[in-house]
Amino acid sequence: MKLDYSISAVITGGASGLGEATARLLASHGVRVAIFDVNVERGEMLAEEINGVFCKVDVTSAADVDAAFAQARAAIGQERILVNCAGVGGGAAKTVARDRQTGEIREYPIENFERIIQVNLIGTFRCITKSAAGMLSLPPLPDGDRGAIVNTASVAAEDGQIGQAAYTASKAGVVGLNLVVARDLASEAIRCNTILPGIFDTPLLQRAAESVKASLAAQVPFPKRLGLAEEYAQLALTMITCGYFNGEDVRLDGAIRMAPR
Repeated sequence: MKLDYSISAVITGGASGLGEATARLLASHGVRVAIFDVNVERGEMLAEEINGVFCKVDVTSAADVDAAFAQARAAIGQERILVNCAGVGGGAAKTVARDRQTGEIREYPIENFERIIQVNLIGTFRCITKSAAGMLSLPPLPDGDRGAIVNTASVAAEDGQIGQAAYTASKAGVVGLNLVVARDLASEAIRCNTILPGIFDTPLLQRAAESVKASLAAQVPFPKRLGLAEEYAQLALTMITCGYFNGEDVRLDGAIRMAPR
């Protein structure tokens, strides 16, 4: 897909981190970008900087998602690009755990499991279906592409750590969707790929102590540092612009393989 001002994109979770870097990179190639996020202040600021549009969206709400796509399309036209970066972490707890002092057995809180699945997995699929349905209204471009979708999973999908059942399940689900969606949409000339980031220097991790970040960086074989959001954006750009890139889930992790804890 050749990028220019005739192309529009929707970036979920686009107000910060991986999504922000992708929004900035696409805008630098002339793409008109709609930022979907819950953070109004950051989203509106970024949209103004890149001459895009901000839409307040909770991806767990079908009404929010429908309204946001309608708002974005009215402002910048039907998108040919969707990048799903909206997601949550947290919820670290063992499936069941015994308190060492009291002996009390605690189960993982199912409401937390459901919340993470709702945002990371169902929210991603909800946006895929809404965006792809809109893409079908457009004719294919001269290169054959009608649209391109990039999803965000995590290396946790393959290397789930202790206490991360909910997060790992949500991201493994995104990986599981990828090839099916690519095959479902192949006849309509819409491609779908997924990135599995490793340990990236995003706002979620920036809250950690410097000693913690240094320890995480030391675990990466090479380069021994945290990933940069701009590097995620570079891979997303390649997935979007390379017409033969389809149905792939790609780790972007400096060759790290996560230990059990």
